[in-house]
Amino acid sequence: MNKKTVVIGASAKQDRYSNKAVRMLQYHHHDVIALGFENAQINDISIQTIWQHYDNVHTISLYLNPQRQKEYYSYILSLQPKRIIFNPGTENDELQQLATQQNIDTLEACTLVMLTTEQY
Repeated sequence: MNKKTVVIGASAKQDRYSNKAVRMLQYHHHDVIALGFENAQINDISIQTIWQHYDNVHTISLYLNPQRQKEYYSYILSLQPKRIIFNPGTENDELQQLATQQNIDTLEACTLVMLTTEQY
C-alpha cells in the first residue's frame, strides 16, 4: 500500500539518514515529499524549501532535532497525518503529546528499519 510520506529535514547529502529514507521510500513505491532547507535533489525528488500544505499525508518522518521542531509544530499538525515517526535523535515528548491530542499516532522508531523489516 502506498503511504504518502513527508520527510522533514531532508538533506541532499547521501550519507544522511534523511536522504537514505527518501530513497528507500521511493524504492518501496511510496509517494515522497522531501522538505528541507536547501534547494537540491534526491534522485528525481526535489527538496522543497517552501513548505506548503499537502493533502492525504499518511506519515511524517522526522529528521529534525527537538529544538528545531518547535517552530514547525503548527505546520506538522496541520498536515493531519495518520502517524509521525520520530527517528533516533528526534524524540520529543511535547510534540508527541500534541499529536496524540489530535488523534495522530506517534512512533519512536527508525523509518529505514521499518521499511527493511516490512513494518512500514
